[in-house]
Amino acid sequence: MNKEEEESLKLFIVLSRAYRSLNESVNVHIYNSGLNPTEFAVLELLFHKGKQPLQQIGGKILLASGSITYVVDKLEKKELVKRTASASDRRVTYAEITDKGYRFIESFFPEHAKRIHNLVSILNPDEKEQAVELLKKLGLSVEKNKN
Repeated sequence: MNKEEEESLKLFIVLSRAYRSLNESVNVHIYNSGLNPTEFAVLELLFHKGKQPLQQIGGKILLASGSITYVVDKLEKKELVKRTASASDRRVTYAEITDKGYRFIESFFPEHAKRIHNLVSILNPDEKEQAVELLKKLGLSVEKNKN
């Protein structure tokens, strides 16, 4: 293995460990709210983007489409989300945040955002911007070269 390959492996390992550390810390806070990270992701999506077709939620939060029904069922039982039929297309069902879900996420999200800010505050604003640009570049390159 050459030096450049070693550097690539090191980057992959460091990136994976950093993501795991951040994710675990954020997920503890989410679990303490009574939701799991996937339920939270769906609720957050609906809070920020409004009602969404069930068929499109998976792609927006990186979840297999088969799991969406299960997650929305759980959120419905908690009265945080409801399903609504499309008025124009009978094949489409929307997930929509309820008033209870809205109140929950509205009270929870500011602390969630603050927690994430505190976790990444080791980086100054310029470093954050640079990290975002480099990670976007990496991600887009991987997507482009999947085949």
